Amino acid sequence: MGAPFLSEWPVPASVAPDKLADIQAEFARDWHDAVMQARQGTLVPPKDRRFHGAAWAGNTSAALLAHAYVLSARALERMTEAAQMAEPVRERLRFSVMQWVDAMSPSNFLATNPDAQQKLLDSGGRSLFDGLRNLQEDLRKGRLSQTDESGFEVGRNVGNSPGAVVFENRLMQLIQYAPLTPKVHKLPLLIVPPCINKFYILDLQPDNSFVRHAVQQGFTVFLVSWRNPLPSDDDGVDAADWGDYLQEGVLRALQAACDISGQAQVNALGFCVGGTMLASALALGRAQGLNQVAALTLLTTLLDFEDTGVLDVFVDELHAEARERQLGVGGLMSARELGTTFSFLRPNELVWNYVVGNYLKGETPPAFDLLFWNSDGTNLPGPFFTWYFRNTYLENNLKQPGRLHVDGHALDLHTLDMPAYIYGSREDHIVPWVSAYASTRILKGPMRFVLGASGHIAGVVNPPAKKRRSYWVGTGPDTSRLPGDPQAWFDVASEHAGSWWPDWCAWLAAKSGELRKAPASLGNASYVPIEDAPGRYVKVRAV
Repeated sequence: MGAPFLSEWPVPASVAPDKLADIQAEFARDWHDAVMQARQGTLVPPKDRRFHGAAWAGNTSAALLAHAYVLSARALERMTEAAQMAEPVRERLRFSVMQWVDAMSPSNFLATNPDAQQKLLDSGGRSLFDGLRNLQEDLRKGRLSQTDESGFEVGRNVGNSPGAVVFENRLMQLIQYAPLTPKVHKLPLLIVPPCINKFYILDLQPDNSFVRHAVQQGFTVFLVSWRNPLPSDDDGVDAADWGDYLQEGVLRALQAACDISGQAQVNALGFCVGGTMLASALALGRAQGLNQVAALTLLTTLLDFEDTGVLDVFVDELHAEARERQLGVGGLMSARELGTTFSFLRPNELVWNYVVGNYLKGETPPAFDLLFWNSDGTNLPGPFFTWYFRNTYLENNLKQPGRLHVDGHALDLHTLDMPAYIYGSREDHIVPWVSAYASTRILKGPMRFVLGASGHIAGVVNPPAKKRRSYWVGTGPDTSRLPGDPQAWFDVASEHAGSWWPDWCAWLAAKSGELRKAPASLGNASYVPIEDAPGRYVKVRAV
């Protein structure tokens, strides 16, 4: 998304003298203590995983440098909180200070990282050679390696649930998954993943595949696999806008799922941006006289963009105007830029950790399916991105009835009155859970809100067999009667150990009709299978 436009920032306000004096006094006191411990030979490194190595503990000078860094970082953070400025400006300042502080850690440089220096000596220089080779390879790829990508292949050991592509157009392929039970529910499920990344986050490996789990519960699953447009494409896909994705993508997929299943309605699930697109498409469908979805599931989805968490630092009018000039009528928002933006939301975990391991120590990161997926980004058509950026993050127009129009039809999310299952993740930094909860004030049907532990991805991808984490549900005989205040909901919610998936499956099963014999083949005479799942579109890598 790019860096915030500093030209919009007012002149920074000063820190009150008494608060500044307190910050300076704390720094001086703690620095004095660290120096005295260093002289006495009792100084240990700060309690920070970046300084946990034995070489840090055995090198007093390095430990003292680490303390200087930690104390300086704390002082900067306190000054940020004490500065007299508007809260939106403070949020941006927090983000900028975090970027600078994390980048300047002494662990990030060979000259000040004793662990990396020790490995250089122990390996006879081999770690430096391997690190330079890793750097050269990453420069060639144009991105930082976060996992051993040689361990995975889409369609072989990730994204390999059996099925077939039963429809395709310029924007998407529609996958129908093969049944894994002798009987299936009458109403199928259509999954709409985000187009900002690949769908197989919901179909990683068999033991952590949300798709496979749903199929194993007797649901007939259809899934949208969005096309990854390339600069070399010449069919105009780079000019596709939000309306195109709703009409040719979501609504067309819903029609195909209805046609193949022989049902007037299906159930539908949207994840992240896919949920925003799904709800928008359903509102568009209502305006066109369509009512194709019986029950709706939204996972970590924003419909109300009032609070977008840390992403708000990228949102302003100048940024929107610059993107509209650059991409408003065509062109691609690159996967590389999108990936870099999201990685720097958590720079220590997703950037500097790998700089140290890959380059300073010459290590190859371990194979990890989720990080393989994270590195497999997608490009976005410019008009789609600019419409989405302005009308959601900047102006929050989507929640306003009738403010937005697609193909002459007014969008009104308040017309969506089907039963809805709304899920948020408690530590989500992309979709704050209170913002996921805000959808309960927009949708009008009976609703069940569930809050899972962990973050945006790990909270969602939490298979029951792992017996990890927990989730919260409302209490009382009618959990669909939700309070307006999310904290009021949480204060009386009950926590349950393990995955939320069984709770969702039970909810969906009650809304999916009776069980009937599973179909012997995929598609039908009008939707002849084109190729085996996962299809061609998901295998296209961004350049």
